[in-house]
Amino acid sequence: MRVLFATYAVKTHFQAMVPLAWALRNAGHDVRVAGQPELVGVITKAGLTAVEVGTDHNLWRTANRFLTRRYAELNPEVYRSVREARVLPFDRAESAPGELTWDELAPAYENLVQSWYRIVNGSMVDDLVDFTRHWQPDLVIWEPNSYAAPVAAEVAGAAHARLLWGVDIFAVTRARLLELQGDRSDALGEWLAGQIGVYGHDFAETLTTGHFTIDQLPTPLRMTADLHYVRMGYVPYNGVAVVPKWLWEQPERPRVALTLGVTATESFGGYGVGVQDVLDSLADLDIEIVATVAEHEQHKLGQVPANTRIVPSVPLHALLPSCAAAIHHAGFGTLSTSLYYGVPPMSLPERFDEPLLARRVEAHGAGLQVHMAEATGDQVRAGIQRLLAEPSFRHGAESLRTEMLSMPSPVDLVAQLEELAAGYRPRPKAKQLAVTR
Repeated sequence: MRVLFATYAVKTHFQAMVPLAWALRNAGHDVRVAGQPELVGVITKAGLTAVEVGTDHNLWRTANRFLTRRYAELNPEVYRSVREARVLPFDRAESAPGELTWDELAPAYENLVQSWYRIVNGSMVDDLVDFTRHWQPDLVIWEPNSYAAPVAAEVAGAAHARLLWGVDIFAVTRARLLELQGDRSDALGEWLAGQIGVYGHDFAETLTTGHFTIDQLPTPLRMTADLHYVRMGYVPYNGVAVVPKWLWEQPERPRVALTLGVTATESFGGYGVGVQDVLDSLADLDIEIVATVAEHEQHKLGQVPANTRIVPSVPLHALLPSCAAAIHHAGFGTLSTSLYYGVPPMSLPERFDEPLLARRVEAHGAGLQVHMAEATGDQVRAGIQRLLAEPSFRHGAESLRTEMLSMPSPVDLVAQLEELAAGYRPRPKAKQLAVTR
């Protein structure tokens, strides 16, 4: 079977694909990963075969125009909206999707199409279609915002599936939009119809949600629509990794990890919380703090507390098993890795589905959370003290770990994907034979 993974150039979304790509490759399937040029090196360092498509998108360069200190002073609401990547009514969709109105959803979809989907997909469509026509994959697995992939898959006659890197907020809000649509316009549907219409195909709703969806979250954290979901257990993959010698031994004091993700500094101009304030608030506690702070951000720190080790990066799957608690932004990979090892988090979520995931972890009793924009050192200190003192949080995190480990692994999923690819792949139309008389 030929399997093509596809994503626009965003490293963390690609990393969520790697364990399944490895599993398929090791099972003997031909696997390739299509991405824009700046992602090619990341793909090949993961030991996978890259297919370069399109040109690099400028989503983050566009966003950074609104993330300067001067712009924040003059336009605080717009700054916060961009900083927190508020592109859909996430809070409302979590608590009451049935109450979302057309007037809320229609402008949100128009904004998504214009400010996100066109930017990240525009340059990829033609190359992806050309490659899929040439290579003829049996199955295309795509990151949920990389709509160039389902267009290419359907043009080539391949089965295709989304692989989620978080909660399925987009399918839930999409379902509500369709309930309300009537004869009104649909920005996403019209845009996709235009993309695939160039190749002589009509719009189908599968272009928005795939033939099926692979979901890696445990049940208490999921959000689902009325779709075909396939469950897959999360396997940590943090990119190229080297285990430092200081991690070879267990810590003498409770170890707490502090990591706020790479997207904050690579795409959003820095951390949204004062790292120095957080470290100072924990300085007198009898704990060992390992804080990952990007090298170009370390100059912002003053005196580093005696109980703190600052590193530019460290493999989370090597660090977190030795930790009693973690402070992080609740990004999908970081949060999932923390829960995979049963480590309760003090979450400081900021953007996308981070606040939603952090609230669900807290509701399950597996951690605590405060939004990054409101977080202070004192709040983080109080949270860490509770996580270390109250065993219920470790028990809550362990229960999520138990479910994660009980879900089918990427290796276990391979046979099912083989069946699904065969079942969903459109049958070729019978050729019309010329009749002679």
